[in-house]
Amino acid sequence: MKNTYEAGQQVTTKIVAISSDTIFLDLGLKSEGILDKAEFANQAGELSVKEGDTLTVYFLENRGDELHFTTKLSGQKAGKEILESAYKNGIPVEGHVTQEIKGGFEVMVGSVRAFCPYSQMGYRQRKEPSEYVGQHLTFRIQEYKNDGKNIVLSNRAILEAEENQKLNKLAQDLTVGMTVTGTVTRIESYGAFVSLQGFEALLPVSEISRVRVNNVHDVLRVGQEITAKIIKTDWQHERVSLSTKELEADPWDGADKRFPVGTSLESEISRIAEFGLFISLAPGIDGLVHISKLPVERNTNLRKVYKVGEKLPIVVEKVDMEERRISLAPVVSNEEQNNANEYLSRQHDNEGETYNPFAALLKK
Repeated sequence: MKNTYEAGQQVTTKIVAISSDTIFLDLGLKSEGILDKAEFANQAGELSVKEGDTLTVYFLENRGDELHFTTKLSGQKAGKEILESAYKNGIPVEGHVTQEIKGGFEVMVGSVRAFCPYSQMGYRQRKEPSEYVGQHLTFRIQEYKNDGKNIVLSNRAILEAEENQKLNKLAQDLTVGMTVTGTVTRIESYGAFVSLQGFEALLPVSEISRVRVNNVHDVLRVGQEITAKIIKTDWQHERVSLSTKELEADPWDGADKRFPVGTSLESEISRIAEFGLFISLAPGIDGLVHISKLPVERNTNLRKVYKVGEKLPIVVEKVDMEERRISLAPVVSNEEQNNANEYLSRQHDNEGETYNPFAALLKK
């Protein structure tokens, strides 16, 4: 067969068949390419690829009528000519880390000695130097000088490329708007981290529920499986944000009909702010009693007068569905209720003057 490839040439192809020791590649020719099956088998002999998978391989040599390819060079394949081709074409090489030397490690690629600096060994999870000695690792040749007498390797470049490949696939698999299932791996005060295909996405505390969550541990636990919606991705900085709140029914749907102006009810104080009291009307819906509506001085520290959980009779004064705000006024007696009802019946005729039931009561 005529050799149509140059040594080290990169080819993207598909697996057409797998035999006991060989992987056959589709080259669009009358004959398939040959790849050593051992390159994809673990110690137990289990393969990480299957027929139909797409691979990126490098042309090694033409043996008779067979075109041989590899995903990385090692052992007897690693002659000087092949190593120089690997350097020029970016072919990964497999090497044995023999010892730690000044500035890095000695690595044997076949029978050729090479050097890997400390900074180029490992990637994100760095080990102690002694832990690398004795290992068979994959490298990329960064420098090839003096006819192969000075070869500098990088294991980091290989790991970084693999990580980028994984991220590119995740970027295709995980897109904004998708509903995904993952497992809680870590809980912090600001949210929970969720594993999606091995990638940690963040579920912020504000996106856990439409009901206010004060402590993430109260609603989530490590190991819990959850379903969430992807609301933001930033693959450049490797960040994905999730929301379980988005999958909940919106409690504000029909809130103006559930709590029309004039509605009276007794509800608990859910939160205290400097400017007023937030009252829980329903899960996910709080109304506000502004401090100006309360029988206190304007600069009063409300936390010294009221407590979270304390019940307060209130009346609905205004519902703003667009801004999702409900304004409330307190009702402390029948007389106060009558004043409130009078205010509500006159509010459309009121030309901007603010009526305060407490002030009216004090005047009486």
